[in-house]
This record gives sequence, structure tokens and C-alpha cells, in this order.
Amino acid sequence: MSIKKISSALISVFDKDGLEPIVKKLHEQGVTFYSTGGTEAFIKDLGIPVVPVEDVTSYPSILGGRVKTLHPKVFGGILNRQDNPSDVQQMQEFDIPQIDLVIVDLYPFEKTVASGASEADIIEKIDIGGISLIRAAAKNFKDTVIVASVNEYAEFLEVITNNNGGTTLAERKSFATKAFHTSSHYDTAIFNYFNEDETFYKESVSNGQVLRYGENPHQKGYFFGDFDKMFTKLHGKELSYNNLLDVDAAVNLIGEFKNDNPTFAILKHNNACGLATRSTVKEAYLDALAGDPTSAFGGVLISNAKIDKAAADEINNLFCEVVIAPGYEDDALVVLQEKKNRIILIQNEVELPAKQVRTCLNGLLVQDKDNITDNKEHLTTVTVTSPTTQEVEDLLFASKICKHTKSNTIVFAKNKQLYASGTGQTSRVDALRQAVEKAQSFNFDLNGAVMASDAFFPFPDCVELAKNAGITAVIQPGGSIKDELSINYCNENNVAMVFTGTRHFKH
Repeated sequence: MSIKKISSALISVFDKDGLEPIVKKLHEQGVTFYSTGGTEAFIKDLGIPVVPVEDVTSYPSILGGRVKTLHPKVFGGILNRQDNPSDVQQMQEFDIPQIDLVIVDLYPFEKTVASGASEADIIEKIDIGGISLIRAAAKNFKDTVIVASVNEYAEFLEVITNNNGGTTLAERKSFATKAFHTSSHYDTAIFNYFNEDETFYKESVSNGQVLRYGENPHQKGYFFGDFDKMFTKLHGKELSYNNLLDVDAAVNLIGEFKNDNPTFAILKHNNACGLATRSTVKEAYLDALAGDPTSAFGGVLISNAKIDKAAADEINNLFCEVVIAPGYEDDALVVLQEKKNRIILIQNEVELPAKQVRTCLNGLLVQDKDNITDNKEHLTTVTVTSPTTQEVEDLLFASKICKHTKSNTIVFAKNKQLYASGTGQTSRVDALRQAVEKAQSFNFDLNGAVMASDAFFPFPDCVELAKNAGITAVIQPGGSIKDELSINYCNENNVAMVFTGTRHFKH
């Protein structure tokens, strides 16, 4: 816990925001400054003495500024071990100034890439000197302090204020840890810009959030992502691990209906228990709720359209954890906020990751997201009976839901309303039976309804059960060596069947 005083500092930053109070405080504490270029001018403009790095190295900045600090007199000052007699002797022999503090940031590589800049401009934003200074100072945290990001300025200013210009070993190690994160995050971004080999996977996320717990209270939980970029939270308690999983499922599902008429979905345990498309949000909500009012209790609700007061009045009668929409009428928000714990989110337009990642065994599984949405062009009618125009609409509607429901799954729909689904069953026949029983328990008439399956039927038993329940059209990927068995049954019983050619397993 002993305090080590800072007597000298090398400061070279791209972004000067927030630097002034640190420089002034260090100056009050008698610190000698070394700097380069724009940062040197910035310090001089504050009326504070600063030694140009060129005066230390006896070497000018060269190659258009690409080489400024890469010199033994700079890195010797940072890396020397102050309790090592040989290092102390060489510092004196080569007239190397001691550097106790390094404040440096990195060229904005990620911002430059995101701006759509040319490759030449992007390459110029690959920092060399800065990254080297960060690693050197962080490695020698026993003697040197490293502040590698503007995000650490406030903490560092507090430390030197409280310690009168000094730091403890624990504080220096903490800053070094943050610095190594900064450097590794930066290198990951550069690698991913260049990398075209998908057998390599690197990811760096810097904004982790501690959750109350994981799936269960005895498990620790964390969220790594930019939640505030994706949502504007208007009301309610903090989201839990399970809330976030349901919100993720809801966002991916409603994305299938982004350009449709008002569509409302209710999800429970990552699966839709109600979904409908109607002319108003209120009607869509009420028909979604009718799909399974029992499961809707405590669920996550999401709309593809702004929620008005008429819809809010109906929603307010249901206990639900989360409501998500692209917006809310003011009077609707007043109603929804009556429940103090209800989480109310505005979904912002944010591009979602193109890859899905999950832990598996002693590693990771990475895959492309399932970005195929079945549409009319994908359909091949394989039966004598063709689906009607309304049935085609319902088949595609059911297929979108099926794609986002746990396998094995069967989905029943009619007039763009989810009637029932069988989810997560080990047998597709069991999923179908579950869906039939569920639809009947909520008094849905399956006569004229359609059925979607996330994978092919190896036997005709499923279509037979569906026909007996009243189903008149079926959508499935096809591809079984026994497809003809199901097709023949449909032909014999006046059921329409279409193939999509795309399987939508969701494990």
C-alpha cells in the first residue's frame, strides 16, 4: 500500500478531451512533462512547461509522424526496473530520463472503419507507437503508471488527487489491466478487419454488465453488449438474465414481421405463445393474447408498431415482465407505467451480429444466423391440391413463427393468427399432438388452419393427424427419402403441401 510519487510523465494522445485537469493537477504536483506534436502544443497552450521528445532522443519525428516515440531513451525510461542495479546503472550511462507515468491513446481505428473510409486511411489508423507505449508501461506496472484510455481519466485524476500525485502498486496494476484490455481490444478489431479465414474467431466486448444472477439465483450472470444502443429504457426494474434471453428471442421473431401490418407477439421461455397480424395494434395484441392467455402471464410482449392508448389499456390488464415497441404514444406510456416494475423499452434501429456464438464442451460453436425467411418464391407445391391465396399467406406467417420456435416444433395458424404450437419435443408427432391439444383447449377451430414444420416428415403420421384435426395446408422443407408417403396421403385427402427447401431447426 506504499505510495510511489510520480515525478515525470510522457503524454501523447489523439483525443485531448478531459486531459486539461489532469495536466494541471500533475503540474501542481511538480511533475515534468514529455510530449510530442499536438499534445505538446496543447500542454504549452496551458502555460505549462513541456520537454519535446525530440530533445530526449535527439531524433526528429519522421515518416510523416509514423515514428516519434520509438526510441531506446523513451522505452528505457518506461521499462527500467528501479530496484535493479544494472538497470539503474544503464539509465545513468545512457542518460535516459525516468518516466513514471504514460498517458496515451490510440488512433481511432474502429471509428475509421465504421465511417467507410478508404483502405489507405484505415491502414494509417493502425497505431504503432501508442500500442507499444501501452504495452511497455503496463508490463512495468511495478514502477510505471499507464493511462491508456480517456475512459480512465476520471479515475486517474481522483487517484492522484487523493494520493497527492502518487499511486499504490494495486492501483498501478489495475490501470495496467485496463491497458492490456485496451491493447487487446484494438488488436482484435484490426485482426477482424483483415481476417477472411472463418476458422479463426476473435471477439472483444468491453462493456460488460453485472446481472443480479444467471438463470438461477445460485449462478453468476453477466451481459456483454451495448444494451443502451439497442434499446431506450423508459421504465421498470433492471433486466435479468432470463429477461434478456426472452428479449433476444422477441427481437429476432418480430424482425420477421418488420414490414408487415401491425403485428404483436407474446413470448415465454424464448417461444411465441401468441402472435397475430391485424389492422391495429390493439387487435393484434388481443388476438395474440387469445393464442394462449395462460402462458402470456409474466411474458415478454413486443410490437412492430407504435403502441397507442387503446392497446396500452388492454396490455395493462396483463401481468407482463417486458413491453417492447418502436415507440409509444404519450398517453399509452402513462398507462403502461402504472406497474412500477414493468420494463418498457423502445427498440432502436441497430444492426444485429451476423454470427451466433455459444459455449460448447471446452470451446465455442459459431454459426451464421438463419437469415432466410421463407417467401412465395421459395415455395414449391408438391401436391395435386394447391394452397389458396389466403392459405399461402398463413403458411408463410406460420413458417416465420416456426423458424423461431424450439425444435422439434409444429405451428398452427389461421388468418394470420397463431392458434397453437408444439415446442421442444423429442418427437415431431408429440409436437403435433401437443399443438392440437393446446388449440382445442383454447377453443380454436382448426378447420381451414395451416401447419408449419421446422423439418421434413419421414412418415405420413403427422399429416394424417393434422388432417384429422382440420388442417388443410402444410408447409415444410422437404428432403426426406420418404417424402412421397406424406405427399401421397395429402393427395388422397385433399390437403395442399408446399416445400421450401430450407430447414429451420432451432436447438
